[in-house]
Amino acid sequence: MKKLIVATSNSGKLKEMQEYLTGLDWELHLKPDNLIIEETGTTFIENAIIKASQVAKALREWAIADDSGLMVDALNGAPGLYSARYGTTDTERIERLLTQLGDNQKRQAQFVCAIAIARPDGSIALKSEGICQGEILASPRGKGGFGYDPIFYVPQQQQTFAQMPPEVKQTISHRGQAFATLLPQLSRL
Repeated sequence: MKKLIVATSNSGKLKEMQEYLTGLDWELHLKPDNLIIEETGTTFIENAIIKASQVAKALREWAIADDSGLMVDALNGAPGLYSARYGTTDTERIERLLTQLGDNQKRQAQFVCAIAIARPDGSIALKSEGICQGEILASPRGKGGFGYDPIFYVPQQQQTFAQMPPEVKQTISHRGQAFATLLPQLSRL
């Protein structure tokens, strides 16, 4: 098996990526906690590339990174790159977003996920982006998922991400779409 460093210290992210990469010849490992990477990009793909490249160069190993977030049309794409920093807890982030939207009827939004894989020298071997269109509900629905999942409604499924069974969300989500594009290429590396 080939070693692939996930450019995060979050074991939940590692587990999620392992689910997408099941059956491929890659063994995933977390990056060391003391390896701090600054996300200085202005887009999701730039941040994914920065993280993958810097982790690969620092450890001289293959590395994978993703960057994702929620973009709300009525808020000019906010929270966007700052989705995780929009509050200190999921509840605070959701409350802030709903307060800013207020009674605005324009509630279209999209989740975006960018993924980059870097070679041990830091050069980018693959990159991919996935987008899931939806809308923001006025109040949370569902108990599953995390982050903005309880207020992100996907009309085609007639459910929020938090209401969907994990296997459905994994297939239609922004991350699922990004991996669907990436996996055939990854198996050829």
